[in-house]
Order: sequence, then structure tokens, then C-alpha cells
Amino acid sequence: MISQMRDAIAARVDAICMIGQAGDDAIMGLAEEAKNAGIIMMYQNVNVPRVRQRYGGGYTGLVDLSIQGIGLANTAIAELGIRQGDRVVVFGAWDQPGRYYREEGTASTFEANGVIVERIITPEGSSSDTQILIPIISAQLQSHPETKMIVYSGGQNLSMAGTYMEACGKKPGEVYNIGFDSSPAILDGFEKGYIQLTADQQPYLQGFMPVMNAFLTKNFELGGLEIETGAGFINKENYRAVEELVTKGYR
Repeated sequence: MISQMRDAIAARVDAICMIGQAGDDAIMGLAEEAKNAGIIMMYQNVNVPRVRQRYGGGYTGLVDLSIQGIGLANTAIAELGIRQGDRVVVFGAWDQPGRYYREEGTASTFEANGVIVERIITPEGSSSDTQILIPIISAQLQSHPETKMIVYSGGQNLSMAGTYMEACGKKPGEVYNIGFDSSPAILDGFEKGYIQLTADQQPYLQGFMPVMNAFLTKNFELGGLEIETGAGFINKENYRAVEELVTKGYR
């Protein structure tokens, strides 16, 4: 992301819309370059509040990602019966401060309810090569067969829950798989019984609205907007209601 941002600034584009996942510290210097070059900056999905406070820019997504993580844990407790003494694995970028707000919200909420939490670093590159997680998950389930649930930090990995469980010899529902985002592959996981819950923050809006905001800023000198997208939850009871929208790319 940082490399692409650097290339876009060098190309002197009119606007850049990007996910803030790299974090405030990594983006700060380039945001200053972009502002000095007159480039409009818009952020999406992951907020960079310190960057925006200093150099401006709009944001579309959840303003406080930890709230989504807290909600995911509370919903899992209420709907899936996760209780004190159960063991849960939570994947996250635990080695990169500022990139695990929602995962920490999930983990800390479970712990506050007496759930045993194993925090595991999501390997770099696992979103593009999802097979990386197979030996990690397999080792965890072998060493801790009592594991009740796995929480994934990204939609690409959650969508592969069925593959992971099959590789570990687990039947649908034997280990709960939950996480974040929505996609046709994740809905297929609901259909097959491998996925039980996901937090949907309406990613279509997070892609569409920053571009619209950049257009309005460029053409009408309107300021950067802060747009809070939803944090609803998709489960095995309601996934069919959004199936068509997700398949068409609107959710």
C-alpha cells in the first residue's frame, strides 16, 4: 500500500483513495507529500485519525474499529454459546501496533467473559496465499483439540474456513469459524456449515464513497467527509437475505 501510494504521488494524480491499514506512522510522511503536491486524500476501511487531523482527508468506514470487534465477540457469546472456559483462537496483526484494534476488541471481550484466548499473528501474505494458514491452524487444533472457535482477521482467510477445516479433518460446525467481511465465498461457507458468523461493514460503500468524496472535493471544493458505515452481523439465519447483494458486489 505504501509503495502504491508513493507511486501515485509521483504520478501527480488528482486524488488518492486508500485503505489506512498501514497505520498513521507509515502514512504520515507521504500524506504530507500529497498535501504539498495538492493531491486530495481519502481513506477507507481503516481510519488514520492522526494523519487526517494533521493533513486532512475524508474517511469512509467504522470510525472505531474496536467497537466492531467487541460486537463480534458479544454476538458469538449470545448466538453461538461461547462461555467461560472455552478456548478461542484469534488471528490478528499482533506484531503491528495500530493494526489490530478490532481483533483486540474481540479478544479482550472474550477474556472479560472468562474465555481462554490464544492470539496468533496473521502471517504476511496470507490474504493472497491463503494456504499459509493450514499448517498453523492444524498445529493449533492438534495441540489444543478443545478449541471451540477460530476468529479470522480478514475476509480472504474466513472464506477459506471450509478448506482449513477439511485439511484438519473437522466436520462443518465441529469448530466454529467467524470473522469480518462478506463475500460470495463467505456466504458459501455459511451454506456448507463451516462459517457461523461475520461482521459486515458494507465494503461496497467503503469503495464507492471515497471516490465520490474525492470528485466532490475536486470539482466543488467540498471538504473531506467522515462517513460511518454499518457494522451489522451476518449469521446462518440471515445470510440468504443479503446473498444476492453480496454476489452482485453491492455488499
